Amino acid sequence: MSGFSGSQQDVDIDLGGLFRAIWRRRARVLLTTVAVAALAFTAAHMISPRYDSEARLLIEPREPEFSSMTLQPSAASATSFDEPGISSEVQLLRSVDLIKQVARNMRLHELKEFDPTADPSAISDILVMLGLKRNPLDMPPEERVLKEFQEKLQVYQVEKSRVIGIQFTSKDRALAAAIPNEMAKIYLSLKAGAKLDSNTEASRWLEPEIANLREKVRAAEVKIAEYRSSSDLLPASDSGTFATRELTDISTELARVRGDRATAEARAENVRAALSSGRGAETLNEVVGSAMIQRLKESESQIQNQTADLSTTLLDGHPRIKALRSQLTGIRAQIREETQKILASLENEAKVGELRERQLTQQMNTLKASSAKAGEDEVGLRALEREAAAQRQLLETYLSRYREASSRTGASAAPADARVISNAVEPTEASFPKILPITIVAAMAAFLLSCVVIMLQELFSGRALRPVGGPVPVPAAVSAQPMPPVPPNTPDPRTKRGWSFRRDAATAESPRGTVQPTVGRDVATVASSSNASFSDVREQELAADVPLDGFFVENVAAALIVDRVPLAFIVSPTGDAGSTQTVALARMVSQEGRRVVLVDLTASGCPTALMVMSANLPGITNLLADEIAFADALHADRGSDAHVVPRGNADPAVAMQAIDRLQIIIEALTDAYDLVLVECADADAEAVSRLARAHDVEIIFSVPEVSAEDIVEIITEFAEAGYDHIHIMDARLADQPEPDRRAA
Repeated sequence: MSGFSGSQQDVDIDLGGLFRAIWRRRARVLLTTVAVAALAFTAAHMISPRYDSEARLLIEPREPEFSSMTLQPSAASATSFDEPGISSEVQLLRSVDLIKQVARNMRLHELKEFDPTADPSAISDILVMLGLKRNPLDMPPEERVLKEFQEKLQVYQVEKSRVIGIQFTSKDRALAAAIPNEMAKIYLSLKAGAKLDSNTEASRWLEPEIANLREKVRAAEVKIAEYRSSSDLLPASDSGTFATRELTDISTELARVRGDRATAEARAENVRAALSSGRGAETLNEVVGSAMIQRLKESESQIQNQTADLSTTLLDGHPRIKALRSQLTGIRAQIREETQKILASLENEAKVGELRERQLTQQMNTLKASSAKAGEDEVGLRALEREAAAQRQLLETYLSRYREASSRTGASAAPADARVISNAVEPTEASFPKILPITIVAAMAAFLLSCVVIMLQELFSGRALRPVGGPVPVPAAVSAQPMPPVPPNTPDPRTKRGWSFRRDAATAESPRGTVQPTVGRDVATVASSSNASFSDVREQELAADVPLDGFFVENVAAALIVDRVPLAFIVSPTGDAGSTQTVALARMVSQEGRRVVLVDLTASGCPTALMVMSANLPGITNLLADEIAFADALHADRGSDAHVVPRGNADPAVAMQAIDRLQIIIEALTDAYDLVLVECADADAEAVSRLARAHDVEIIFSVPEVSAEDIVEIITEFAEAGYDHIHIMDARLADQPEPDRRAA
């Protein structure tokens, strides 16, 4: 809900109500649909049929048959048929010159279909007289034919292809197929003639250009040969001269030698570091890879195994144990000596690499000096080579173009860059009108329009609107089952003695037909004058054949619905147990289509906790403290279409200072809702009197698990305070288990 002020309230659209309104008027909707469908069917049969036929062209480069094995398509021809190129061909097919030639060849000016003046319509004459349309007679016959032709012609490119479709619409089947075929024929003729003219002109222009380029290429190649000879720049390969090649090889060898030396130094440093730190030789790859080290390791392992075996039977001082340990010490000494030799070998390898590096560096420095001069000479050589290559490439291009143009010279050797892949044929069915689709579409449109009109009527009348808020799942402990429908001729449920009381001066008719005072007066009088218990009253009522059963939520809900009660105050002397029944009452009335709002004035906030997800929502105390707008205090019930005004989270002391505003708030709610339930917890008659401006409001006592004596006392208090409309709700829903308050 977005806003609420006075008697206005934001609402949602009741979709179910809209569909029910359409269903109620289904005969009208069906009749309208059938009538429009019949009218569309009849009108479609009265329209003159029109026929469509289509021819298709494939745009592609085509070569003469005798040159297809020797020549390749030119790059210009291959790239001329991209998206813009195909669009250009479409415009050529729609050109005025091509259409005029087709019209002359087929003598279209003699046909009535292409001359609107031959059979003018009454509407056309009226528009001409009013000056709203140009007089067709003012145009030459050729222009009239051209205009009609263009309106019936459609030329388009098939998506993501080089295919062009030529479609024509006519009242004559044969003419619809003949015109696209004639257009394709003339188009291919124009393309072939243009291609022939282009090839002839190209051949004449290329002949002197080719002769001039040949002389320039020969002179450029002579200059290159003379420059190489004078500069001693003999080519060693395609990549450069001898000096350049040798410098490259030495640089590569120097890089390899430096890498090998660095590797040898690293390996030697690793062995040296291991020996200085006391690490075992088995951790070094260089040592482990030595065959001598491997044999010594094997001997060391065998001696260690023998020592371990003898240690189980001999003491440490035994001669044999000492001998084995002596041998183990010697082997380990040999391993260290062998490791030192490996280290010396690695150091020698690093020194050899260093010497080789110095030699290669000296050779490279020498070659650099000689290569510098060769590089200066190569600058001039490269310039001459570029000039010669450019002239040679241009000559080859001209020669290729000249061969292509020469091979295509002649009418038979210049095919158009297009071919017909689909000729137009006489259509067998009319393209317009499509009687069945037109009828179906008209019927659907009439059906939808009728439904929309009904929906708009419901919306503007307000019958399809309901308060904002929708039902959500609710715990079973506080859910209310739908109330069974009240059968016809059922007596007013308020006349059942024992649960509804009226303290009126008049009398009410008992089920037996005798006139007796109303039960409200009887109960109050008996309880106050004779101090009788509620059980005594019940015995008296049973003796009068008026049963005192039916203290159920369903009965109270039925009374509120039948009486169309706008406002009811609920007093729950038992606290949360009674408030739980109040929530069930609100939900049951809401399920019968009534707009219900529950105002939570309890201290515990039990109704708020049962109806919304969070108990800490703004509510009645916030309204009294003027902290929120009216709309912000209204919240949808999660278990029904009812609404709730929570207890609120404002300071109670501040809210009580404006307690006089509470009556105004309740009156505003009665203007917006069908029923306002005010849960007052265990308030007394005096407290309720401060909230209710009149004594004709409904008072409901939610008294589960309350003794009969206490009920009579409560009724007596409110009866003496002047409240005439009193209901008792002291039992839970019929056939319902005891609600689990913790689950709720």
